[in-house]
Amino acid sequence: MSDHQKQIEALTQDLVSQGKRVQVQLEASFEALFQRSAAKANEAAKLDDAVDSADVALEKNAVALLTSVTKVSSEITESELRWILTIVKINNELERIADAGVDVTQFVNEKTTDPFPDTFRIMANSVIGILRDVNASFARKDVKLAKMVLQSQHAVSRFKVEVVRDAERKIASGVMSVEFAFRLHEVAGLCELVADHCTNIAEQVIYASTGAIVRHTEACWIEVDKPGTGH
Repeated sequence: MSDHQKQIEALTQDLVSQGKRVQVQLEASFEALFQRSAAKANEAAKLDDAVDSADVALEKNAVALLTSVTKVSSEITESELRWILTIVKINNELERIADAGVDVTQFVNEKTTDPFPDTFRIMANSVIGILRDVNASFARKDVKLAKMVLQSQHAVSRFKVEVVRDAERKIASGVMSVEFAFRLHEVAGLCELVADHCTNIAEQVIYASTGAIVRHTEACWIEVDKPGTGH
């Protein structure tokens, strides 16, 4: 194994660790929300510091690797270059997911007593599951699992619509406060945002592994022409 291949493998493992780090942070954020614990919200928010540090280190190491390869004119394959670029892009998506987790903690309120709707809990658990799956798809270079992640975004969007409609009905019937409904709507939006970042990661896994580019249409995901194929 060449030096740059060893460096690529090290970067890959660093990103796998970052994915696990972000998942722990997101899980802690939702746990604080559902338990209405300001102390746990503060702890979850602090986990973002480690994510930020790893994000910067990964970016610097990837740039250093590309610079080194260029300077010594090392042989690097197209797939290796694609993988390095994918690591950089996924690293950025993970950092944004962590930011969304911090935002979730901002909606923790120990004073509210309104029960969290079952649909809302299911949506939150689904988003955590999607992050877990997309992390696994990257770690294993599992294109099939990455494609499954792409389809899961639609489910999260449907959950959000149902959460909003349910909140509207409960406000009208006087069994949910407007303030709590607002919090549900905002966090549901963050769940949708996390799912969107996860699908971006899934797209990159597919591209890095196969060279195929996938794009979202109104109803589904499709593969478009590979760069340079001309058809």
